Parts: sequence; C-alpha cells; structure tokens
Amino acid sequence: MTRDRSRSSRRDFLRLAAGTVVATGAAKVFPIEYQTPEASPQISPNDRIQIATIGMGGMGTANTMTALRVPGVELVAVADVYDGRLIRAQEVFGSGQSALSTERVQAMSAGASTVSTGKRPIFTTRDYREILSRPDVDAVIIATPDHWHAEMAIEAMKAGKDVYLEKPMIHDIEEGARIIEAQNRTGRICQIGSQRVSSIVYRKAKELIAQGAIGTITLIEAYWNRNTPIGAWQYTIPPDASPQNIDWDRFLGKAPKRPFDPVRLFRWRNYRDYGTGIPGDLFVHLFSGIHYVLDSLGPERILATGGLRYWKDGRDVPDVMLGIYDYPKAKTHDAFNLNLKVNFMDGGGGEEGFRFVGSEGTLIIGGNSVTLARSPKLREPGYTINTFPQAVQERFLKEYRAKYPESLSQEITARTTEVYAAPQGYSDHLDHHKNFFAAVRSRQSVIEDAVFGFRAAGPAVLSNTAYFERRIYRWDPERLKATPE
Repeated sequence: MTRDRSRSSRRDFLRLAAGTVVATGAAKVFPIEYQTPEASPQISPNDRIQIATIGMGGMGTANTMTALRVPGVELVAVADVYDGRLIRAQEVFGSGQSALSTERVQAMSAGASTVSTGKRPIFTTRDYREILSRPDVDAVIIATPDHWHAEMAIEAMKAGKDVYLEKPMIHDIEEGARIIEAQNRTGRICQIGSQRVSSIVYRKAKELIAQGAIGTITLIEAYWNRNTPIGAWQYTIPPDASPQNIDWDRFLGKAPKRPFDPVRLFRWRNYRDYGTGIPGDLFVHLFSGIHYVLDSLGPERILATGGLRYWKDGRDVPDVMLGIYDYPKAKTHDAFNLNLKVNFMDGGGGEEGFRFVGSEGTLIIGGNSVTLARSPKLREPGYTINTFPQAVQERFLKEYRAKYPESLSQEITARTTEVYAAPQGYSDHLDHHKNFFAAVRSRQSVIEDAVFGFRAAGPAVLSNTAYFERRIYRWDPERLKATPE
C-alpha cells in the first residue's frame, strides 16, 4: 500500500523539531554594550542649562525629574493651569538644585511631600507666556494636552528657547509643517519626546536587522493592551478642583468653549478636543521605534477601525483600536505591512508585544531586551502526491529522491533564540534627555527633530481621521502630505 508521504514527512518534521527545541535548551543571553556614564562632571555656573516645564501633570513631572538627573541642568520655572500642581512643584522641586540623585528621584516617585534641599524657590505661573519671556530660561519641556503642543512649541522657539516637546508633536495634521518651519527658521533645537529613538535596545534591533538577522521583513505587528482604570486614562480628579484654582479658559485655548468641567481637564486624553486618543498616546511610540530601527520614512496607506467597547464614561474616543498600514519599498527595506492594536480592557492582564517578522526569523522588542528567534527549516520542499496514481507517485518519488536524498529529510536546522539585554535599571528616558541637552550645548541636530516627529505623528493622527471618517487615507512620507483615498 502506498504511504501518504506528505503526512509522514510532516509528522517526522514535527517530531524532530520538538526534539530539537528540547535539545537547544535555554536562550543565549548577551548584554547590550553600553557606555556607563562616568561620575557627573563639574559644571561651571556659566555652563548650566536652565529649564522650565510647561504642564506639570504626570508626564511633565516625570520629564522634569529625568531632566534634572542630567549634570548641569537646573529647573527655574514651571507653568500649569491648576494651582495645586504649582504648589506641588514648589514642594518637590523648589530648591534650585540640579542633577537629582537616585535617592531623591526615588523619594519623589514614592510621593514624599517635600524633597527640597535648599531655600531657593522656583518661579510658578498659570501663564506659559511668562515662562517664555524670562531671559533665564534656556530650554522648555512642553508636556501639556496635545491641543497646545504646536502653539507653545512655535512660540517657544520664536522666543529663543530650545524645546523638548512631548509626543505627539501635533493635534491636527496641519500643525506639522508650521512646527518644522519654526524649527528651521529659528535654528532652535526641537526634540520630540518618544524615547525609543535614544534607546540602546532599539539601536541593537537596528543593528541586527541591518545585518540581515531576520532576512526580508514582511510584517510588523504590535499590541499594547491594558487592564486598569489608570491605563484607560481614568486619572484621579483632585478634590479641590474648582474655577477658583484652575484657569479653565487657558486650558481650553483653541478648543471649543465649554462650562467648567474638571473631568475634561484631568482626563483630557479621553476627548478629541484636547487629545489624540490611542494613536497619539501609543501608536506614535511604535511608529517612532519602527522608523528609527528601519530608517523608514513611514507608511503610504492608512486604515483604522475599533470602537468604544467598555469605558463608556463620557469619552468620545475609542478604547479599542486597530490600525493597518502599508509601507512602500524604500532604500533600507522592502515593502511590508504593519498591524497595531490596543485594547483598554484586556481581561488577560494587559500584555505588550512588538514583533518584526522576516523570512529568516523574528525579532521581538520588549522591556529592555531584544529577542532574536530563528525557526527550524527542512532542506527539502516536501510533496503532496497521495491523490496521484501509484505509478505517477513512484515516478515522482524516484525523481524527487534523486534531487533530495533520503538522508536530507532528517537534517534540520535547530531553532535558535538569542536575547540581547540592556543593563539592569537602564533608562532610555534618561538617555533621551541626555541627547537633548547634549544638542542644546553643541547646537548639533537631534535624530527625533520636528521632521522625524511629524513622520511619526502624522500617521498616528491620520489613524484617528481614518477611523472617524470611515475611509482610507494616503500619506506621502516624503512630502508629508495627506489625502483621502
């Protein structure tokens, strides 16, 4: 009786592959080379960079803490529309000190009420324009709601300030060209705050892919799921929030006028008037990482879907969103597809993943490591001949075995897994600030300038446009222009 050789070969393959995986054991782990910064150099008083932070919410506070870990950086002023954050900024930062120690940063993160080490207060104001008019401010961190990003960044550069601008750099697609023009005209440093561009982990991924470690990239997929109210932007509303201690009109800015509503201020990401939803908060990070790793300019076709599935709390943006993007062939990569997914109520625990899928393997970026995996491959193509007449099967097998000897069917390349890990405690956020302040001193351009930032923020913002308009959008990543399909 003629044996079904195709099924037999598959069973043999699976059996051998399983045995091989067991035989390979644990993944090989390699440290990512990192030049540990030397002890903080002595900075002359005349060489200090004096900064101000505009927007002292969670990200503004985190950026300020990180910036002050860079030697020679000093905080002199902050602005926020809520008086409580100005008071808190004075409690935490009101010492005039720079280069925060690890112990002090940990104390801040733990919520210590006061960690000042001196008596010098910082300047605080509701009006960010007072910050920009101060001659003692060299650079500003802008960490406001998204609808203020462009206006503040442009005004800051016109006022002679270098700018660290939180992602996404725009709220509306039309704002991108204006920020780029201001950067070019003023010559100021403008760095967008997506720290993956400064990460040694992403740099390692970039090296591996450039070396051909996974062959031709055909697909990139990423998911960033959450399972907590805070993860879904249900931020705490301060019990003292009132029209007396909040400058409501200043918060609204160009947004439509509305009666005082602290929920819209402290949970601004939930509303299109002020934020850019899931794409602006999370997709933009993934675009930045992909573009850095592949030296890519961006996608040319954008499709998005999703919905408001769980968090029906008055928000007007989706809590589940999926984006599909077509990347064209470029100098550094062939054409590929990108799939991004976010779910704000993932009952499984809220997992994250970022996979580059290639013809020779996969590369996964997660946490502070890169995992490179290559799967087993048979030397021969296999066959499906059981429906052919027996004589035809025999003739095929004779020719097939002449080309692929029986012994080769037992040869299998073992699956290999390599993990490249950053040093324990490594912070790409700190490296991103170091790169920014190094550029402030040297006047050399940064990687994630306004053009790079727009190439990440543009597709992110267009994801929202595609979703709400229920249509596909075309994006020209070279000319930075968008058109509906």
